Amino acid sequence: MQVRGRRHKRKPVAEMNVVPYIDVMLVLLVIFMVTAPMLNQGVKVDLPQVSSEVLPSDSNQQVLTLSVLADGTYYWNLGESVDTETQSDTAVSLEQMIEGVSKIIRARPDTQVYIRGDQAANYGVVVSAMAGLQQAGVPNVGLITEAP
Repeated sequence: MQVRGRRHKRKPVAEMNVVPYIDVMLVLLVIFMVTAPMLNQGVKVDLPQVSSEVLPSDSNQQVLTLSVLADGTYYWNLGESVDTETQSDTAVSLEQMIEGVSKIIRARPDTQVYIRGDQAANYGVVVSAMAGLQQAGVPNVGLITEAP
């Protein structure tokens, strides 16, 4: 009796091998994770003018307006309106502004505080003013803009 060698027919594999694709995806993930922190985060932005409604004024609250000029000087005014044409206030340093505002806030904690920042003013100067107002105890600060 002769045993014949049987040939086993292998079925063709119909499945696709995805291991190389997973390797490529992991390499791409590593590349993106390494390069993402190196990208420049800041872009040049021209901030838009804002159109908004005028806030109703409460006659019982006093208003403190801090003006930041383009050259980085601070002026503050306590009252209803700020006359920009005949502004006779003297410029104050950041420390003097913090000291004066903290006295006002201690006397009247409900004082509304607004910043009028010149469009050409350095952004850091306005942020320093906001940080100084926070240090002086001001809970909320409003930013004054012009209508377009």
